[in-house]
Amino acid sequence: MTALLKRHWIPITCTLFVLVNAVLVANEFYWFTALPAVLLVIWALVGSLDRLLFFIVFATPLSINLEQLDLGGVGVSLPTEPLMVGVMLLFLLKLGLEKDVVPKAVWRHPITMIIVAQLIWMAVCILPSEMPVVSVKYLAARMWFVTCMFFLMTRLFTERRHMHTFFWVYLPGLAIVIAYTLINHAQYHFEHDPAHWVMTPFFKDHTSYGAIIAFFLPFTVAALGMPGYSRTRKGVAMMFLLLLTVGLVFSYTRAAWVSLAGALGMFLVMKLRVPTWALLLLALAGGAAYLVERDQITIALERNRDESSDDLAEHVSSISNISSDASNLERINRWNSALRMWQERPLFGWGPGTYMFQYAPFQASEDRTIISTNFGRGGNAHSEFLGPLSEQGVLGMLLMVALVAVTIVRTMRLFQRLPEGEDRRLLMAAFLGLVTYYLHGVLNNFLDLDKASVPFWGFTAMVVMLDLKNPAPQRKRQVSSAMSSR
Repeated sequence: MTALLKRHWIPITCTLFVLVNAVLVANEFYWFTALPAVLLVIWALVGSLDRLLFFIVFATPLSINLEQLDLGGVGVSLPTEPLMVGVMLLFLLKLGLEKDVVPKAVWRHPITMIIVAQLIWMAVCILPSEMPVVSVKYLAARMWFVTCMFFLMTRLFTERRHMHTFFWVYLPGLAIVIAYTLINHAQYHFEHDPAHWVMTPFFKDHTSYGAIIAFFLPFTVAALGMPGYSRTRKGVAMMFLLLLTVGLVFSYTRAAWVSLAGALGMFLVMKLRVPTWALLLLALAGGAAYLVERDQITIALERNRDESSDDLAEHVSSISNISSDASNLERINRWNSALRMWQERPLFGWGPGTYMFQYAPFQASEDRTIISTNFGRGGNAHSEFLGPLSEQGVLGMLLMVALVAVTIVRTMRLFQRLPEGEDRRLLMAAFLGLVTYYLHGVLNNFLDLDKASVPFWGFTAMVVMLDLKNPAPQRKRQVSSAMSSR
């Protein structure tokens, strides 16, 4: 009998599972059905964590938020976020037991220090939060995004091939979503209004959809000339480039178009080796010019009456319409609401993740639009900078600005010392993708979504590891000793 069980334990186990599950389903207990998937995840956590992480990356564009399916208002994306929770718990456990979970050089990197400071400050802001439960959930979500896609990815990115893998596993899932969206959109003759929702249930709206396409377009361009890629792989990259371009055009996402133009400008700045101090001086001059000519600029913008529409030229022109375009005016309403919230609680803010629940009373009558809501059910602050300002006070915003600024400065310095080759192209692909989001983050904020957080923190991890791999001459000895102490 024992020998029989040893020889046939797999079919016996499967048969028992089917029988038990059938009885439970007949009694309206459905959760036992998930047992094989749970066991598979546990096996992956223990024996193949890298594959599980890359499965999460692949599944991210295909994930579906339960909140969009009206399943009790639970804002969890399946299958990605439950998997990330499990990975985070394993990471925290290993962090308490082992010293080399993350290389010391990664902990000492200024970008990592800022990320850790952000998490600590979020935790501090929970104490005076207007809605502590919401803030705890927000911090937990940020924790599993950062844990999986930054800290654990830095371990994988010690091998360059895993950086390539990150791009190549996300793109097929995104391509499936774009194809689905275009097929859906074609039924409505690619008109403007349906473009807002034809990507559901994979994306909530066209703005997040367009932002993620913009994230990966720089890589598809870089892949066309990537050293070591075969003609076949470059051909596949060209197909992805064409598909993403078409998807972006018919997303009607003006912020994504602007962000790509900005990324192109940054590419030219880096190619021309414009020094960082010159960029800072230019930014200060631009800010000063705006302050001096603010009234004239506002008058000029208010003369623009072009509104978002099916006409692409008119749609592009509507970007600067602050007189009649409801989308643009509503953004101004959200920004002003965030500023008023900050003025009332300047130090700690209203608590991480609470803006959407608290901004309604801060809407001024002159700012309200036809799409404003009395109960503030319209979403977030539409800014990765003003959102933290209202929720975490001035330090929350400064930490976000610091993350962007330090990443830009470190990348520009790294680019100048890297020779032409594979590392340089990977750096440009990741950094220009981040630049599209930095610019997009002025007009929208999606870092509470897995769709944006996975590439954002993953690309940031790439920048950190490429910086550590190619240190400045005076830092080489220090970095080498820190990496070897893993």
